[in-house]
Order: sequence, then C-alpha cells, then structure tokens
Amino acid sequence: MRIALAGTGRIGSAHARTLAAHPKVSSMVVADADPERAAALAARTGAETAADVDALFAAGPEALVVTAATAAHAPLIARAARAGLPVFCEKPVAVDLPGTLAALAEVEAAGTLLQLGFQRRFDAGYAAARRAVRSGALGRLHTVRALSSDPAPPPPAYVPLSGGLFRDCLVHDFDMVRWVTGREVTEVYATGSDAGPAMFREAGDVDTAAALLTLEDGTLVTATATRCNGAGYDVRMELAGEAGQLTVGLDDRAPLTSAEPGGPAAPRDPWPGFLERFAPAYAAELDAFLAVARGELANPCDGREALAALRIAEACEVSRRERRPVPLAEIPGG
Repeated sequence: MRIALAGTGRIGSAHARTLAAHPKVSSMVVADADPERAAALAARTGAETAADVDALFAAGPEALVVTAATAAHAPLIARAARAGLPVFCEKPVAVDLPGTLAALAEVEAAGTLLQLGFQRRFDAGYAAARRAVRSGALGRLHTVRALSSDPAPPPPAYVPLSGGLFRDCLVHDFDMVRWVTGREVTEVYATGSDAGPAMFREAGDVDTAAALLTLEDGTLVTATATRCNGAGYDVRMELAGEAGQLTVGLDDRAPLTSAEPGGPAAPRDPWPGFLERFAPAYAAELDAFLAVARGELANPCDGREALAALRIAEACEVSRRERRPVPLAEIPGG
C-alpha cells in the first residue's frame, strides 16, 4: 500500500518508522507544516515528501495517516472522506464536539473508513482485563479505578491547544472504561486543580483532575489524571469485583514505591512516557489499520467510539465548571 502521513512530530515520527518497516507498505509520502522536519523524517525512513496538503493528496495515496496538530484533524478527515480514502487519525477527531460531529457526518456520508488512535485497545494488559470482565472471572464489578499520570507537563504552547486535561488525557481512560467493561457511562461528577504550573491557570485548564463516573449497571468508576507525576509515567486500571481483582499496568516499570517494610522498592527504570509504555500497542493499531483498509478486518475503533469517549470528557468539563453532577444525556451526539 502507498501511505500518506500528515504531521511529522513526535507521534508522527514514531508512526512513520512503524509504517516504513511494515511489509504491507510499499511506499510512503509525508508532509508537515515544517518542511524541514518532514524532509528529515523522510530521509530517515526512505519516504517521499510533499510540499503541502494538496501535494500530499495528489501523490496517489491509498490511505491517509493523520498525526498533524489537532486543529488540522477534522479538515483532513473530511477531505480524505470526499476523496474516498481510508483514514487513521490520532485522537481527537476535532478540537470540539460540533467539529467532531461534522467530521463524522462527512465520513458517514461518503461511506469511507475512519479509525481513531486509541492505542490502549491494543495493549496486552487492557485486552486481558477485558477478557476477564467479559468472561465473568471477576464476578459483578463494583469498583473501577483508572489513572493516567504524566511525568512532566507538556510545552507551554501545547496547553491552550490541547482541549484540556479531560479531553486530551483522560479521554483514553474513558475509552478504556467503555471498552473493558462493555458498559456506558450515565453520569459524571468531576473536579480539577490548577495549583501547579501557572501555564495551566492561564489557559483555563487544570494540571490535576478527578472524576467519578456511574455506569449503567451501577458500577462506580474513579478516573484521575495529572501532568506532574515526577516519579514517572503511570497508567493503570484496577478492576474490583465480587469474585476477584485485576490490575492493568502493574509491572516492574510502574513508578510505584511501597511504604510497607519489605515491600517493593522503586523501579530502577520507570516508564518515561507514553511512546515507550505503549510501543507494542502503537505498532499493533497501525497493523490493524492496514488490514482494515484492505478489507481484511473489522474497524476496531471507529469515529462513533471516539465520540462516545469525547462525550464523557465533555460532561466532565461541564461538571468541573458548574460544580454539579452531569448526566450524559445532556451532552449532544448520543
């Protein structure tokens, strides 16, 4: 397959390396708002470069991978839909809910393929947790605890463009809550703290957040996130049921230290970030996309799945601002 890749930043570069080594990719053409960065990546991966988006589409790709800045996602998705191209897009679909709904309408009208980059669906631990829950091995779930903790804040310029901690970070946990449990969220109550770096307050965002989610069967979920976890990158999910408990992300690189005498010490090599922690999952999701684009596999994460996670994040933002519980039925797009 001939693949076009739009966006050659950190995640785009990682995806380009994966695609360049994939046996089903015959050629690749890349483009970026920074032509020098695109050229450097092309030189490292053996790809071609396109001067701009028009040239990228004119290069004859069979599929498009979108790893550009968030504001470019929806226009690229819509243009690819009109061109009949299958698209893999890093989350989010758009910077807001109306933009997301408009982009999904373009895809549905064209009848084309859109796969969203929720890479945790391809992580071995989360997949094992899903099987355990769906098989009944844990019994009736009563409590789920999900967390995402970054080791350091992002660059200041990124914060105002990120969509906020719920949409940018916790949306992955919201997707996992639905995917692992098979249940929908009916209500949220969320809060956040901006007591850390000033750049979050200046952007109207928070550096630490917590949400209580109620699932349709009464299961309670806590979801927390922070940008300031100096111990390392920490992503886990704990599932507690009447018959057993299971934890995702508890390994010898989890940045945890026991306070108990004789308990485990701090890891020698804690996870430094998401690219390292989820490297196999990132490769697996692109492999799946290529198979989906060839008609060999059902779409593992279409636009409606991404919309469902975003609606939870939107409800959390409303709850944080208005300091009240928010039913999901209040959020458009359901």
